[in-house]
Amino acid sequence: MHVFSLHKLCFSLAVCAVSGAALAAGVGKADMTFMTSAAAAGKLELEASALADKSAQSAQVKSFAQKMLADHGKADTELQALAKAKDVQLPASMNKKQQDQLAKLGKLKGEEFDKKYAQEIGVIAHEEAVALFTNASKNAADGDVKAFASKTLPVLQGHLQMAKQLHAGLHKAE
Repeated sequence: MHVFSLHKLCFSLAVCAVSGAALAAGVGKADMTFMTSAAAAGKLELEASALADKSAQSAQVKSFAQKMLADHGKADTELQALAKAKDVQLPASMNKKQQDQLAKLGKLKGEEFDKKYAQEIGVIAHEEAVALFTNASKNAADGDVKAFASKTLPVLQGHLQMAKQLHAGLHKAE
């Protein structure tokens, strides 16, 4: 074997070793997609709930919003730490659809705001989050990602039940 070929072989092995180590530290595409989707959904929950905490007319809506701020804030902190450990870059802001949704919500006042927040952020967003986290809790390839999804899922399911009760209560008043 020529010296050049030997150096080329050693370099190739070194590149493979480094690539393998980087892949081991990170996560697969599906787990990365889950993490970025969860981060964006969490940002919507946090921003909309901060808005509801200030703008809601109903004491029940304000109370729900405060619970969302506490619980989703905790989950966001855990997700940020997990992403850092897995070398995953999470989105810095919500996607365009979520930004538009928040902007529309921000234009509403009083009872109209309360009902829209309870429906869109309370019920619909939590139905989507429960589906997202259910899938990850069953199918995530990375054990830490699966554990995060499994740990967070019951909290989201509880939020969904609370949101459905809140939404129903706001519509009974009609």
